[in-house]
Amino acid sequence: MSLASDLTIDASKFDPHSVSPDTVKLNEVIQAKSEAAPAWYEIGAARYREMRWNGEGTLPKVNVLESGVNFKIPSRETGRDIPCRFFKPENGQVNGVMMHVHGGGWVLQGECWNDWLLKWMADNCGLAVVSVGYRLAPEHVYPAAYEDCFDAAEWLVRKAKPNYGAELKFIGGESAGAHLSVVTALHLHQTQPSFALRGLVLHYGIYELSNWLPAVHHCDKNLVSDRAQVEHCIKAFLPNYTVEQRRDPWISPFYARLSRGSLPAALFTCGTEDLLVDDSVMMAVKWQMSGNEGVLKIYPGAPHGFTFFPYADAATSLEDTKKFVLSKLE
Repeated sequence: MSLASDLTIDASKFDPHSVSPDTVKLNEVIQAKSEAAPAWYEIGAARYREMRWNGEGTLPKVNVLESGVNFKIPSRETGRDIPCRFFKPENGQVNGVMMHVHGGGWVLQGECWNDWLLKWMADNCGLAVVSVGYRLAPEHVYPAAYEDCFDAAEWLVRKAKPNYGAELKFIGGESAGAHLSVVTALHLHQTQPSFALRGLVLHYGIYELSNWLPAVHHCDKNLVSDRAQVEHCIKAFLPNYTVEQRRDPWISPFYARLSRGSLPAALFTCGTEDLLVDDSVMMAVKWQMSGNEGVLKIYPGAPHGFTFFPYADAATSLEDTKKFVLSKLE
């Protein structure tokens, strides 16, 4: 008679035999492109942003949609605003507001880089989606990105209902955007205890910035990102910070003492070929251990940033996100 574990996970998701042939083929193509393209730290962040915008690197060309609306949110600094981008549901019915925080290792991308995703969320989940153009490293180091995300979130707590007809209910993002989403949610929980989010949507995030989780070190492929890219992004974001300093709970939320049962439900998604897979698995477990709802969805063979490529599981991930969001709106 076997002993049942108090922690269960579908280990078959991590079995290499679970990866479809189409995913294997696409990974080979992406790896070849990733290895052929220069790294951002080799040519400079500004030049690499231009390449990414034009689709010259691994990711496809940025497609800016006409239905998106640019606007600005006031920052804590007099005379400086935070650029944002807004999408509303095509049918005009807003059931909630989502603050989106883009990825890019705190170094790349911006509020206009993910229009297709913002529009999909707006149309399929009935959300008014506001993407925040926070300041980027290495030009603006920590805590600049935090300040912009905190300012935007606090503004949406006050202004979402009068401006969009519904309250701020979700915060979410990808990669570094997921990291910033978590710390922003913890900030709101600490500073505005009477306000409650419905959920966090966290795609392939990074939550431990001292770089000790083993998946990063075991990574032997460059699928969109590799260990060197992660380390250079962290160094650009946190220059001159020691490993121990990077374990501050406000820098690495994995170390935060999570409030028991009072944090929003969180959806964690990640692929098994993502060098940050340990971050999502471990953070989801910690979220559950603290008595909060943490939903983990794993996609066999998917690499970092897989939602931006034509993987079958990219569509599956979107449907999982939709199901999570709609369940929290009920």
